Amino acid sequence: MNQCLHQPLCPSAAASDREAARVVAHGLEQGWSLLCNGVLLFEDTGELLPDGHIIAPHRTCLTAAA
Repeated sequence: MNQCLHQPLCPSAAASDREAARVVAHGLEQGWSLLCNGVLLFEDTGELLPDGHIIAPHRTCLTAAA
């Protein structure tokens, strides 16, 4: 279910680019953002999808060059 009313529509929760949807609410102190497609995005890059599936954090680790 896509809650987005934007034009063009934001990506659905099932799309690979779901994180590109607009933020509709956020809890800065708790580190989460609710996207208009129903995805709950956490600052550690983990996600909770509207259907209850969990996406593990997928933050890219950067290392310093020697």
